[in-house]
Order: sequence, then structure tokens, then C-alpha cells
Amino acid sequence: MYFTLGDVVALFALGALCLHVLGAVRVRELAVQAVMRASERDDFQLLDQSVHIQRLSMSRDDTRRWRIWRQYRFDYSYDGVERRQGFVIMLGKQLQSVVVSERAPTLH
Repeated sequence: MYFTLGDVVALFALGALCLHVLGAVRVRELAVQAVMRASERDDFQLLDQSVHIQRLSMSRDDTRRWRIWRQYRFDYSYDGVERRQGFVIMLGKQLQSVVVSERAPTLH
């Protein structure tokens, strides 16, 4: 059996796509873990236990290497009633920030 150059290129492209998808799933898991740590630290509840990709682009990291920049959106609540939206930003596999609004002061 002989392989043409097109077959080899298609096989490499399929392999690269699989590696990209596996890497993207891992970064999403890291983003969920980062939000869960922030929720324990800042005392809010992560609703639905998930994050959703909102923006995707390329950016350079501190070492000037190109990485995929991802912004994920998630829903959270301080009191279990009011639903708010927050964001987590990842550059490659590195956490850049978790953005949530401040808790409104309680007036009695």
C-alpha cells in the first residue's frame, strides 16, 4: 500500500486538529479550576459549574511567544438568587485574570 503526499498531509492535519482540541479541553478545565478557587476565596457560588468560550485570539506571553488568548464567560451568584456574569482570561495554559463584580453592600 502506498501513501500519496496528500494522504500524509491530511493525516498530519488530522493529528494537529486532535492535539488542538485536546489542548483546548485542558485549558477549559484549568479555567474552571481557577474560577472555583476564586469562588472559595471571594465567597461566591459558581452556577452551572462551567465556563463558556466567548472570545479567542492570538497574543504574546511574557517571553514574547505567540499563545492562544481565550476569554471564558461564567455565571455566578453571591446570594444564590441574583445571577451575574464573570469572565476568566487564559493565555495559553496560564491564568491571566478572573473578573467578577464586587458584592453590593447590605444596608439594614
